[in-house]
Amino acid sequence: MKVVKFGGSSLASGSSVEQALNIILSDPQRQVIVVSAPGKRESNDIKVTDLLIKYANQVLNSEDTNEIVTKIFARYQEIGYYFGLSDQDLQIIKDILIALPKQKYPNSDYLMAAFKAHGERLNARLIALILQHKGIKSRFLDPTEAGLIVTGKPNDALVNPESYLNLDQVKIAKDERIIFPGFFGITPSGHIATFSRGGSDITGAILARGFHADLYENFTDVNGIFAANPNIVDHPESIRKMTYREMRELSYAGFSVFHDEALIPAIHGQIPINVKNTHEPENPGTMIVPEKNFEPDNTITGVTSQKHFSALYLHKYLLNKEAGFTLRILQILYRHNVPYEHMPSGIDDITIIFNNDFLNDQLIDQICNEIQATINPDQLEWIDDYAIIMIVGEGMKKTHGVSRQILDSLDEQGISPRMINQGASQISMMIGTKKEKADEAVKIIYQQFFN
Repeated sequence: MKVVKFGGSSLASGSSVEQALNIILSDPQRQVIVVSAPGKRESNDIKVTDLLIKYANQVLNSEDTNEIVTKIFARYQEIGYYFGLSDQDLQIIKDILIALPKQKYPNSDYLMAAFKAHGERLNARLIALILQHKGIKSRFLDPTEAGLIVTGKPNDALVNPESYLNLDQVKIAKDERIIFPGFFGITPSGHIATFSRGGSDITGAILARGFHADLYENFTDVNGIFAANPNIVDHPESIRKMTYREMRELSYAGFSVFHDEALIPAIHGQIPINVKNTHEPENPGTMIVPEKNFEPDNTITGVTSQKHFSALYLHKYLLNKEAGFTLRILQILYRHNVPYEHMPSGIDDITIIFNNDFLNDQLIDQICNEIQATINPDQLEWIDDYAIIMIVGEGMKKTHGVSRQILDSLDEQGISPRMINQGASQISMMIGTKKEKADEAVKIIYQQFFN
């Protein structure tokens, strides 16, 4: 049995939904279908999820919502009409939309989560209706009914292990299709909580593990995963196969085709993942597989960069002999609820690298002032201009001289790394550069190993 997930761009209109249904029906093993909310039909369109966020904000601000409800319903109505559904068939979708503000929510965060989740929830209902209208045995299955329990924040939930016990009890007939909404689960008290944005990938992986699937197919709008960002490297190679940990490393560093959190349930269940293109379903796409018995095609699987970093450089003689030096720094960061990304160090200096998403000017000043007062370093420097290049490949640990090749190729083009860090797994290498040099560094490294 296969679990299949379709992204929003694959379900944006009647014709795209038809394409997705043809893929589903072409393989009887594709029994569990996870759907996203309808995405953009063209570049200047608005995703249904964004319309629902606007709807939620209007409710919170006590504004009139008739126009936004009509606009959201029209998206589902357009798809329904394409398949010959009547207004009577679609009335349940309109009724649910209208009733959303009348439900009880613990606070505004839960309200926002519930509204956002209904992009997927209504689309799953709609696609089940379409399949039933076509005479295909199918069933809409809601996270509440399936027992997909989540904990954590309302808009950044985590799956509860109990969910897998519940999913194991769900009965699926051999000749039926299950249509399941992605992106959200139900809290122990019965409220909706969503995964992080793009979290339908996570739902698919949870169901693949919970239903003991043989394969998790993730359909999107590209032919698998590329070895580099096509916006930086012209026509990069498509990755034929890669391991879970390679995908984890690359997702963290900016590969956005597949949600990095979605790998965790798949890893625990050892479920292979196939990232494919809805528009070219015959293309093999990219397989993401367990590490056991894996043979890499290349030394390097992918190279990417991220520019949303800053760094704090500290210099103090003999800091390596000072017990509790880093502990005191971490305590300061903890008090301000600021995580750090990396902390390379030497005998007299240390660099702490931060994700700018967790910072603002006031926090930066507070952290620097407290570290100066507590640590009393000989030098303290805040570096705004910081990018990280990530090079990943299972083949790196079996190949001598990879680091030298990378650094020599950068040196030849006048790029001097600010930081070099290789993971203990030996399948990844991280290089810090100035932001303006990041794209050039990616091109140089890609050309060194792929051309």
